[in-house]
Amino acid sequence: QVQLVESGGGLVQAGGSLRLSCAASGRAFSQYALGWFRQAPGGEREFVAGITRNGVMTSYAKSVRGRFTISRDNPRNTVYLRMNYLTPEDTAVYYCAASTIGTRVPGARYEYSYWGQGTQVTVSS
Repeated sequence: QVQLVESGGGLVQAGGSLRLSCAASGRAFSQYALGWFRQAPGGEREFVAGITRNGVMTSYAKSVRGRFTISRDNPRNTVYLRMNYLTPEDTAVYYCAASTIGTRVPGARYEYSYWGQGTQVTVSS
């Protein structure tokens, strides 16, 4: 099992940047693919970005491609989401998640077994 705790959310103006972190505790962090999801008020939880166990492959939602970057530091048991050129449409609670899928980047919510509590990101116009 793995426990996930997100941090780094906050209030930022449109065009600004934030870096989210997700610290993991538990066993074998490097055995999990990791993902970031977000959920806006009244909306569904949607995939934002994901990264394979070894960090070689990444995948992004079309809406964030070119603006967001996911990375991981396995020795530090941490995954990051760098968010640039933020817009009000990026306002949401952002969740970190871990998956046991090993061969690709999982893109569906049901493919992730462990979830953090979320961190709020608010982008003002």
